Amino acid sequence: MFPAIILLLLAAPLAAQKYDILLKGGHVVDPATNLSAVWDVAIAGNTIALVAADISPRDAKKTLDAKGYYVTPGLIDLHFHSFGYAGSIFPDDTALIAGTTTVVDAGGPGFRTYDKFKKTIVDHSRTRVLALVNIAGNGMTGSASEDNVADMLPDKTAEVIRNNRDVIVGIKCAHFAKPGWDAIKRAEEAGRLADVPVMIDDHIFTNSGRSSREKLLDIMRPGDLHTHMYNDRQVEIISRFNSRVQEFAIEARKRGVLFDMGHGGGSFLWPVAIAATRQGFYPDTISTDLHTSSILMAQSDMPNCISKMMLLGMSFEDAILRSTVNPAKAIRRYPQLGTLGEGKPADIAVLAIREGTFAYKDAWSKKMLGTKKVENVLTIRDGKIVLTPRASRFRNGPRLASTR
Repeated sequence: MFPAIILLLLAAPLAAQKYDILLKGGHVVDPATNLSAVWDVAIAGNTIALVAADISPRDAKKTLDAKGYYVTPGLIDLHFHSFGYAGSIFPDDTALIAGTTTVVDAGGPGFRTYDKFKKTIVDHSRTRVLALVNIAGNGMTGSASEDNVADMLPDKTAEVIRNNRDVIVGIKCAHFAKPGWDAIKRAEEAGRLADVPVMIDDHIFTNSGRSSREKLLDIMRPGDLHTHMYNDRQVEIISRFNSRVQEFAIEARKRGVLFDMGHGGGSFLWPVAIAATRQGFYPDTISTDLHTSSILMAQSDMPNCISKMMLLGMSFEDAILRSTVNPAKAIRRYPQLGTLGEGKPADIAVLAIREGTFAYKDAWSKKMLGTKKVENVLTIRDGKIVLTPRASRFRNGPRLASTR
């Protein structure tokens, strides 16, 4: 049983209360400032007002006793599906409960469908929703769209990005089943025109006319993201012959290509992940590829993905780095996002680390047992307490607003 998050309402003159919310006594982990210590975090309005070793509760209208928990920047999920894709899910139903305050829709809308995505998803979500727009004009709506090279128009894609930089942070290329490089090269051309990164989800088959080496070393640019890095269907990471990390994957990382976890329902396998991490090849960014299948089978929300990386030897602090600072940098939203820095948006996750015996499944439902499990217990988005997923477990705890 975790310690209760206790709401402390102290009688103090309103004029003396500088802060709206104070998180008191939690272990603050903010990789952006190299902070990992028991400190306090104060919020005024929708921004971080002060992070300090001791802030008086008398200065706050509402104080939460976070002793025994970890207070981190809101988690950033670079690979999420909320639109277009058949398994899309509404962000507020799954992200905020996991402490994820920012999601990036990975290729759901294309330049033809972006406006609908903005109106139906972005404008109605309390979660911050950003997007990697698909190089396919109609987005991630199946092979009729994703194999239609004639509708992959770099100039039109770049135009919609330039007109919507508040939401669009890059380009996605995925599921291209025809031979050749047309889809990837058009995505890269659009990326150059709009000066944004490209995330590539490309299955290299023997009849594709494509090779992993060429893609990673000759086509992808520094700052581009290769997602699904622990997927057996792609040989970018591990040689099937000797279980060694491929030399060209190591070289691609050296030249600035980023490797994204992209867990999903079919893209994280224990044999691949174990072999890679034993050789020190960890994700640059942790992401979920969350959709209706992956959330039910592999349960790949952000705390679950973090827990799996800890099982594979990553420290909690390093996992938070790859779930906050690194993704914010990858989409060029740092330091506005990914940090608890003063004056930054008050997006916060309060996490617990449970100890026990926990079974973690991969895409083949193969299990590994771990002794630690990360769980979210409280989410603050834009300065407002939006969710605690298990409020009934916290006696005397605050009544928290629902997400919708």
